[in-house]
Amino acid sequence: MLPTGFVMGVATSAFQVEGAVHDGGRELSVWDDFSHQPGRIRGGANADTTADHYGRFAEDVDLMTELGIDSYRFSFGWPRLQPGGSGSLNPEGIAFYDRLLDRLLAAGISPMATLFHWDTPVELRGGWLNRDTAHRFGDYAYEVGEVFGDRIDRWVTLNEPATVMLNGYALGIHAPGSTLLFDALPAGHNQLLGHGLAVQALRAASVKGAIGIANVYSPTSPVTSSDDDVAFAGLFDTVHNTMFGDAVLLGRYPEVPDAFARLLRPIVEADPADLATIHQPLDFYGVNYYFPTRIASGSGGVASPDGEASAMTSLPFHLGAWPEFQRTNFGWPVAPEFMTVALEQLAARYGDALPPVFVTEGGVSLPDEAAPDAETGVTRIVDSARIDYLTTHLEAALEAAAAPGGATLLGYYVWSLLDNFEWAAGYSQRFGLVHVDFSTGDRTPKESFAWLQRVLEARS
Repeated sequence: MLPTGFVMGVATSAFQVEGAVHDGGRELSVWDDFSHQPGRIRGGANADTTADHYGRFAEDVDLMTELGIDSYRFSFGWPRLQPGGSGSLNPEGIAFYDRLLDRLLAAGISPMATLFHWDTPVELRGGWLNRDTAHRFGDYAYEVGEVFGDRIDRWVTLNEPATVMLNGYALGIHAPGSTLLFDALPAGHNQLLGHGLAVQALRAASVKGAIGIANVYSPTSPVTSSDDDVAFAGLFDTVHNTMFGDAVLLGRYPEVPDAFARLLRPIVEADPADLATIHQPLDFYGVNYYFPTRIASGSGGVASPDGEASAMTSLPFHLGAWPEFQRTNFGWPVAPEFMTVALEQLAARYGDALPPVFVTEGGVSLPDEAAPDAETGVTRIVDSARIDYLTTHLEAALEAAAAPGGATLLGYYVWSLLDNFEWAAGYSQRFGLVHVDFSTGDRTPKESFAWLQRVLEARS
């Protein structure tokens, strides 16, 4: 049984579901450029249409109403609302999000809005390697807060700045496709600076909603107890987890062993004034959890969690396997016990500095089987493995919150409402509670949709 007041929601992001790339004054993002480059996306896919949430948002809100969720986490498309990444907001972009918000609120669904879910406008040259992008983001946040601040219940500044830095700037798997390895660290710092400026901007715009951030968290351990494995696991933990949590919640970057001080110079030598800006009081802390990570020393091929990356061969460590766990279609270990570990580690590290927590993303890509219903003949999308995944992960999160000294857990957002464009994997990975036929746009709720519907109905 879900605790009283516990928020259950679903999540999407603008680039992954909206489509309508050239409609309503929407300009291009780095992901538009990247996805149209040969060889970047599996199957040569792009997100020009994807699930057409832009054209079918009313149908999607009706699905959410049928599902019975409390909240919808979506993202504002930066190049739709502010083409070019500077200046006044686009009236047609405003009109679209007005329509979406009005329909959500009329349905009694609480909006959680993310300001940045990876769709950096192409005109912001250098992207997040350019410090000026942080200031452009702060300006954008103020403009958006002024327009929508009376209708958003919760604001997320950034989604997974670690993933943007690592996949986009270090390994080249994601847009903009740079392979800078540790020289990508300024892209992480500048995102965090943008976060702090955005929090300040939202408060200056007097938004009524709570403000937070969504950081991905992967509990990290060495493959063996050797000194090298332990050291490199600590290095990975720093660049994936703690540099983002520590800066936001403690106002400092984690201490760096002397052996890695040169590699991590951008955080070792970070300006204290920047860290003061990053360290803004937050109303909640978002955690995206998908899987744990094992690290072993030495080069180990091109494997990364999100696809093959030749840059991985230049690193002094590699990812270890998890043979004891089942794997998702992405090859990620299915390890709900590490959801508990993630929340326990956050509570232990940050103590009173950790605000109340939302799991802002949790979900899985697994095979879906289409089968006709024996009685009606209507096609059913059978995804019992997804039901098992969500059940065990939700239970693990609630278990961690119930433990003495545990994090205060406010809610859980399932990734995702819809099958969508899954970044470099294109349309090969389906995370949705609702199946999308990408040739027609038709929506078909899966068995997991009906399962969550029953869970939510049981509360009353």
